[in-house]
Amino acid sequence: MTIAVVIPTLDEAADIGATIAAARLALGACEVVVVDAGSRDGTVAAATAAGATALIAPGSRAAAMNTGAAAASGDVLLFLHADTILPAGAGAAIAAALQTSGAGAFRIGFDRPRPLLERVVNLRSRLFGVVYGDQALFATRAAFDRAGGFRPIPIMEDRDLAARLRRDGGLTILPLAVVTSSRRHRHEGHVRTIARHWLIQGLYTLGVAPERLARLYPPVR
Repeated sequence: MTIAVVIPTLDEAADIGATIAAARLALGACEVVVVDAGSRDGTVAAATAAGATALIAPGSRAAAMNTGAAAASGDVLLFLHADTILPAGAGAAIAAALQTSGAGAFRIGFDRPRPLLERVVNLRSRLFGVVYGDQALFATRAAFDRAGGFRPIPIMEDRDLAARLRRDGGLTILPLAVVTSSRRHRHEGHVRTIARHWLIQGLYTLGVAPERLARLYPPVR
């Protein structure tokens, strides 16, 4: 099993080196493909210095991840946010999960712990299989290809793909937790951030188009 880590980026020079280093420690030998949407802060140079293959692909995160998947040679694809750190033992846990399902994701933790929020998100993932990109979604290449990859939508592309993977060959939520940045919480405030997330998720569940939902979710640098 060869794992290819695909990391979409835009102005992530401050974090990308640590993210790549942590991925290599957690997975052992792996391929790392960074797909950049046009950073101006040296992200590409930092990724290359950390040993990743760097590609340029302006556009949506969904398009970037599809580009990275197409360029990677691994038979397992792991889609990682640039501000998310994989836990020790991730490689062995992924290998075990893929013995019984075609895809999976990790539990979530934050760099500034939010115990109640983490419990709610992890319970939702375990009970309903609802997974987002900051949980480091992974799949065999065969499962990813059968699912058709990421749809070209501006938001919720991660949840959409996870749902299709779950229906196809199952999706395992690992007991290990990634550590992801809470920078949006720090930037916008904890209550406002959670309210925005739940509003968008609820509207998506009700069938509101991702193109409309994207207007409610401005980027945070």
